[in-house]
Formats: sequence, structure tokens, C-alpha cells
Amino acid sequence: MNQSGLDLKRVLNLKDTLALAFGAMVGWSWVILSGLWIGNGGSLGAVLGFVLAGVPIMLIGLLYAELAAAMPVVGGEHEYSLRALGYFGSFICTWAIVFVYVSVCAFEAVALPTVVEYWFPGYQAGFLWTIAGWDVYASWVAVGALGAVAVTVINYIGVKSSAVVQSIVTLVVLAAGVMLMSGALFEGSAANLQPLFSNGMAGVFAVAVMAPFMFVGFDVIPQAAQEIKLPARSIGRILVGSIAMALAWYALVILAVAALLPASGLDSKLATADAATAGWGAAGGNLLVLGGVGGIITSWNAFLVGGSRAVYAMANHGMLPAWLGRLHPRYRTPSNAILAIGLLSVGAPLFGRVLLVWIVDAGSFAVVIAYLLVAISFLVLRKKQPEMERPFRLRHGRLIGWLAVLGSLGLLALYLPGSPSALAWPIEWGLVVLWFVLGGIFYRFR
Repeated sequence: MNQSGLDLKRVLNLKDTLALAFGAMVGWSWVILSGLWIGNGGSLGAVLGFVLAGVPIMLIGLLYAELAAAMPVVGGEHEYSLRALGYFGSFICTWAIVFVYVSVCAFEAVALPTVVEYWFPGYQAGFLWTIAGWDVYASWVAVGALGAVAVTVINYIGVKSSAVVQSIVTLVVLAAGVMLMSGALFEGSAANLQPLFSNGMAGVFAVAVMAPFMFVGFDVIPQAAQEIKLPARSIGRILVGSIAMALAWYALVILAVAALLPASGLDSKLATADAATAGWGAAGGNLLVLGGVGGIITSWNAFLVGGSRAVYAMANHGMLPAWLGRLHPRYRTPSNAILAIGLLSVGAPLFGRVLLVWIVDAGSFAVVIAYLLVAISFLVLRKKQPEMERPFRLRHGRLIGWLAVLGSLGLLALYLPGSPSALAWPIEWGLVVLWFVLGGIFYRFR
């Protein structure tokens, strides 16, 4: 190894850790995609889609909880899969999760200029080109790129500074969500919840196939475990609790938006903001969008933390170029890894708003691959290293492990050709193939 993970600072407390995970999972998607979820599945169908994806994610989270408590080291699943599956298996697992983290950072770089349109309609200037029917403007790109620079700088100067920002902004997100849900209680209509199901099970699966991407974030805790100053057992509990909170959040947001908006209002670019306006007037819509901006920051910030630590761990095991595994001499952050992901985020807005759907679907496929390999690693380590100290030890661990494997395989099937929710060719499959071809090049010449 080029650097030791022991050089990282243990500075994250309970509040920081919970905000990191929950803030990562409830980013911007609940503001921009709720109308799409309800339109595809219906009000209850969309909730069912999240539950179908959420149950295997919860099982996988339980496995993560035991593994993170047993091995609280930088890199998370990189370390688990390396011990269980060896070099090649670890590379596939970690490279898949890095793709997810990079995808989320790109997602937020595209989401930020999208939300600015709510406050400043028609601010686009300097036409550049059209991608998949979407006109890309220089002013639109500039907003996303500047946001990427700001989040990168926050992470570059220290994990504690990013944690402070995370905690403050997560409170803003919570306030906006509570306002939306309370508005649905007072102003919502049961009639708007119809249809409860749209497009049958195909609609439910269309939501379920996107949902794993929305739960990505709890795994940021294992990535930064060596920077958390809490007992190992507490790390596992926080991880599981954050998943339960996120599932409840998405279900309540879907029901609130469905109750406040008629079906004709679901096609809006920001259906959740329109629902808040229906419940509380223009001030409610503005507060909701402010919470959405907060969600962009919390998710973006958390995934830059997680992604940079995963890249750092890979580089220190010779899987990626050595310069990505260097720590900043003053800030003790994996500065080169942060800059690399930040640079990719800066370029994402160049592809326009249509990139949002592409990276959600492709990123969801990649995260299921990573989760499947973590579940397999859990079972292998239970068999090969039964003597390992496990501060957070699951009862019936092997049963839960096999259920997580089966659940992951079930989710994976949703993306494959023949499924009504399969990844689209050539763009979505092309993104996945391109990423793993790039990984193959790194692996071949490591």
C-alpha cells in the first residue's frame, strides 16, 4: 500500500454519521422524480415498487451492518470483498460501487441547474447543442459546473467540514419534507390518489427498477468507517436505521404528492414542488425547492466522500493509478480521488437533463451488482473466518445472507433483456459497458 488508512482522521460523531447516510439517500430525486414514479405505478403502486426494492436493500443493509462493525476500515465493501473473494472479485465489486457514486455526483450536477429553472424560468442562454431532444445551454452548464466545484472544494479541505455542511443542510431537507406531508394531511384529496395502480405489475416494476439508486447512500458509512469516532457496534445500528428512515421518507413523499396533485399535474418537471404549492401556496413551493437544493448538496457531498474513499482504497491496493491513493499532507483527505470525481461532475451538465434518467437506471444496475457481491462476501466470511470478532452479529446470519443474495438476483433480473423494465440500448447499457471496459483497462495494466 502507498498510504495507510490510519492517516485518516477520526472526526465523525453520531449526528455526522446519520446525516451523512440519510442525507445521501434523500437527495434530489424525491423532488424531481415523484411525478414519474406515481405516473408509472399509481399512488400505491409506486409505494409498492419502493417496498419491493427496499426489502432486499434492508437485508443487504443488515449484512453491511455486521461487516462494517467487524471491519471499520476505509473502503468498506472493497475490504469485505477482498478478504472473501480475492483481488478480481474485489475489483468488480468496488468498481461497480464507484460507478454508482460517480453517477450520483453527475446526477446532482445535472439536477442543480434544473432546480434553478424553478426560481429563474428561461435563464438559459448561449445555446450549445441538442441531446436526445434536450437543448443544452452554456448558462445551464455553468450552474452545474460551479456547483461541482463548490462541493469538491468543501470535501478537499476536510471530512469534518463536509460533515458540518451535511448536518445543517439535512435539517433543511427534513423541514421541507415535513411541510409537504403536513400539507397533504390538510389539503390533500383521497380522490387524487386514484388510480392506486397504473400499468399493473409492469408499472410497479418500472418504479422498483429505479428504487435501488434511491437507497444508495447507507453504504457511504462503511466507506468512511475509519473516520467515525463511535463504537463499532453503533456503526451497524446507524446503518440499518438510516435505510428504514429513507424507505419511510420515500413512501410518505409519494403519498403526499399523489394526494395533493391530480393526475394531470404529475407531468410537471418538479411535481413535488407543485404539490407543496397546492398545499401551502407559493411560499410552500419555494421552501420545497429550497429543501430540494439541500438534498442535492447532502447527496452530492456524501457520495463524493464515499466515492473518493473507495477510489483511495482501490489505488492503495494497486487496482488504480497510485496517485489516486495519496492523502493531502495538510487536510488528510484523499485529495486526488476527490479532484478526479469532481472533474467528472463538472463535465456532466454538458449532456443535458436527459442524463438524469440514463444514470439512474445504469447506476441502479451497478449498485445491485455491488450489493450481490457484498452478500456473497458476507456468506464466504461467515464460513471462512467464523472466529472474526463481530461487534454487531446478526442472528440467523446465513439465512439473511442467502435471502439477500436471492433478493439481489431478483432485482438484477429487472434490468436484463426480456424484463419490461430492462435497461435501454444503446445508451444505458452503453454507459455500463463503457465503465467496465475502462475498469478492465485499469485491471489489465494495474
